[in-house]
Amino acid sequence: MAGSAPVRIVAAVIRDAGGRVLLVRKRGSGTFIQPGGKREPGEAALDTLARELHEELGVRLKPESAQALGEFSDDAVHEVGRRVEAQVFICSVDGAPAPQAEIETLAWVDPSAPPEDLVIAPLSRNHILPAVLPLPRLRGRGLG
Repeated sequence: MAGSAPVRIVAAVIRDAGGRVLLVRKRGSGTFIQPGGKREPGEAALDTLARELHEELGVRLKPESAQALGEFSDDAVHEVGRRVEAQVFICSVDGAPAPQAEIETLAWVDPSAPPEDLVIAPLSRNHILPAVLPLPRLRGRGLG
């Protein structure tokens, strides 16, 4: 599949009061990723994020809280031989995240010391979690 178009997604960084970041694992996968997903045709990034967070975790995105963290690329874990390109937002949500749809498990990880024994997608481990580190733990950042 070399030369295939990259998988383009929108992903969320949701933090708890302690600054930990939420990762999810899809059913049938051993790898944890950021919550989010692929855009539908004509869908805006934050609309995608709102839809995916509601479908996957049963929470509501607080659109006014969304701040662009950046765009990152690495090897895709669910589509072997392809790259994933993610537009990533730090955001707050209403509700308590719970696994729904294809999501089987949640993990809250310290971005400064993600567990070595937890299989985390290269995009998250190498790019997104390190990008979160310099950010202050602001009130209202994550759950609420």
